[in-house]
Amino acid sequence: MTTLSIGLLYGGATLLAMFAGMPIAFALGAVATIFMIAFMPASSVDTITQNVYEEMAQITLLSIPLFILKGSAIGRSPAGQDLYGAFHAWMHRIPGGLGIANVFACALFAAMAGSSPATCSAIGSAGIPEMRKRGYSGSFAAGIIAAGGTLGILLPPSITMILYAVAAEQSRGRLLLAAIGPALLLVALFAGYAVWQFRREYRHARRIHDQTGLYSELLREDDLTMWDKFALLPRVLPFVILLTGVMIALYGGYATPSETAGLGALLALALIAGIYSVWTPRDLQPILVATLRESTMLMFIIGMSLLYSYVMSYLHISQSTAEWIVALQLSRWVLLAAILVFVAVLGFFLPPVSIIVMTAPIILPPLRAAGFDLIWFGVVMTIVMEMGLIHPPVGLNLFVIKNIAPDIPLRDVIWGVVPFVVLMVIAVVILCISPEIATWLPDLVMGK
Repeated sequence: MTTLSIGLLYGGATLLAMFAGMPIAFALGAVATIFMIAFMPASSVDTITQNVYEEMAQITLLSIPLFILKGSAIGRSPAGQDLYGAFHAWMHRIPGGLGIANVFACALFAAMAGSSPATCSAIGSAGIPEMRKRGYSGSFAAGIIAAGGTLGILLPPSITMILYAVAAEQSRGRLLLAAIGPALLLVALFAGYAVWQFRREYRHARRIHDQTGLYSELLREDDLTMWDKFALLPRVLPFVILLTGVMIALYGGYATPSETAGLGALLALALIAGIYSVWTPRDLQPILVATLRESTMLMFIIGMSLLYSYVMSYLHISQSTAEWIVALQLSRWVLLAAILVFVAVLGFFLPPVSIIVMTAPIILPPLRAAGFDLIWFGVVMTIVMEMGLIHPPVGLNLFVIKNIAPDIPLRDVIWGVVPFVVLMVIAVVILCISPEIATWLPDLVMGK
């Protein structure tokens, strides 16, 4: 069989296994093993366990379960609600301040937890009912939380970006630093839209009130004292200090990523024990079980992804595909656009982890040959994958929102996130025009 035929069979078998409902790790491992038996020497089957073990035994991957433990500890405590409450208190007088508070709370919580579903659940469980109570439309309330939750895979410590760094063989430190500028750009765009949409809904509510006398909670003004504002800070500041300390330890060169992750996890457990009295075995069991479940899943995916990539490389599928793309002699920006559209389409069906595993061996060599910075591309690709978290049919954040706000129709949730998808597209265009937004901070901290 030709390489093209084998490649089409390989890709088709993988998609078939995934769409059949098989877990990602098992789908990758099963397809790779079948093709090893069918198209590779019989002795290669003996190397399966060795290849998987060597990939999972890398010391660089130790940070993943530790960051997951840190995120699980924070995500399964009332920290998210307290964080949201503090932002709300300090921003309630700004037009659309409640929406902005949700965006900022999502961003800060994502930076502490590193998980999009956890961010959506923790901030949305408090933010959505509060926005609905204050007269915000269901679609706006759901959309802003779903979009804010996507920052969980962009802001450090993003597990998705760590996986990309491993797949692209790039520095994790540089990649996580490169994500901060674009993340702040998205926060600014989301907050700006929150102000615009609030003004729009406020004018509508005011017009109805003037015409019919019907009162909307959007027209209500809160009067919180300075004491009320400062009273909310003691529970929030320790987590902010934790986040700052972890960032300083990691990027200041005081600790390796794995050491930083371990320190962050231990401090997060200490904080929830001291602030929320979460320290008994019964309290800690959900945190540890969730950590073990997610860590095992991700580590198994990583191990199987190496086996999958090894088979793809041995059968010359990835090399031939990359050579074919290069032979098309597309201009570098047309090449980039085609690849990003390809990633966006995959996002309709696959989660970010699967997209990275499946596409990295194919798309990264042509991009490197075209002169693109793979650190910069990792950030852009992550933003494109963020869109997949808030559009159907996968849209993980959509279903998290539907779970915590079952009274909001899924149709309204989807319409609520559409403007944020547009804002993400705008952010990608801005990053293409000004890549320094992503590259200046890692260059400043770690040198060129």
